[in-house]
Amino acid sequence: MLVTCDRLRVSPLIVYFFLINYSTTNYFDMKILMPCLFVITIASTTHGQTTTDGLLMPPKNFCTGLMASHDKWTNYWEGTLKRTNDNIGNITTNSITWFGNYGVSDKLNIIAAIPYVMVNASAGTMHKMKGVQDLSIAVKYRFAQLAFDSSKFRAFVVGSVGMPLTNYTPDYLPLSIGLATKQATGRLNLNYYMKPGLYINSSIGYTFRSNVSLDRPSYFTDGQIYYTNQVDMQNVLDFSVSVGFINRGFESKISYIQQNTQGGGDVRRQDMPFVSNMMNFSKAELLFMYYLPKPKYVALRGAYTYTLAGRNMGQSSMLMGGILYTFHFIKH
Repeated sequence: MLVTCDRLRVSPLIVYFFLINYSTTNYFDMKILMPCLFVITIASTTHGQTTTDGLLMPPKNFCTGLMASHDKWTNYWEGTLKRTNDNIGNITTNSITWFGNYGVSDKLNIIAAIPYVMVNASAGTMHKMKGVQDLSIAVKYRFAQLAFDSSKFRAFVVGSVGMPLTNYTPDYLPLSIGLATKQATGRLNLNYYMKPGLYINSSIGYTFRSNVSLDRPSYFTDGQIYYTNQVDMQNVLDFSVSVGFINRGFESKISYIQQNTQGGGDVRRQDMPFVSNMMNFSKAELLFMYYLPKPKYVALRGAYTYTLAGRNMGQSSMLMGGILYTFHFIKH
């Protein structure tokens, strides 16, 4: 999920601090299953304030900072079966992410992010994993804007790419720190703003994913054995819709987020998750943001996200908290 520091008027550099709780279980017992896949996409999906919104950083402003996240879950879906596993306990994911967002013009932004991820299970014998994950870079462009007496409509296209920065293994789910696939995403955002501050925002994106290489000569998934170390990764479709209010430095928003993998098998009974499994979810998110009068260009942000339904992943709750600030390279 690429984080942006977008604002309607004032542009602040952001030292962004998140509290996301992404839990993932990854302990395998011969008798009891332990899957609950964890998928981190800092250019994708756990979507918060990201490339899915209808805001732009003003020209010659650079928003940068760090975000910390924490997420935890116990229940998960093995295919469509919801269950728990005492051998893995709670899956907890913590991350620290550097990001930056630069306003090239009043229509164009460039956004980048690099996360450091740590995943751990509270029970079992599987060791935790940690490391630098993927570089994500996105370009966001407003290609249409219509102004009315008391409202405004805006349309954006977003293109982003992501690639692993380290040689981490994706073959250790749900404790793997990522999927180790190269990604390219195309996205369309539509935003309708009504005075004094009510807005509706929708976003739809399609992600192309490259093959993944495993450190073994064969694997079994979706009822078939493959005598190769190359795994064909399915593409991903995501959609979100939000209703929010922004006025006088305060913003609140409620969102519905959905992701659907375009193929892939389910986690097998009493088995570990696999990198090419179908990973679907629907989530609800509530977000608040407040721009402080002093010091100038500093904002406080908080959000809560809950997984409503899923397939081959954990039912996580996500708590976010942030502090934002922006550099101005021209006078306002």
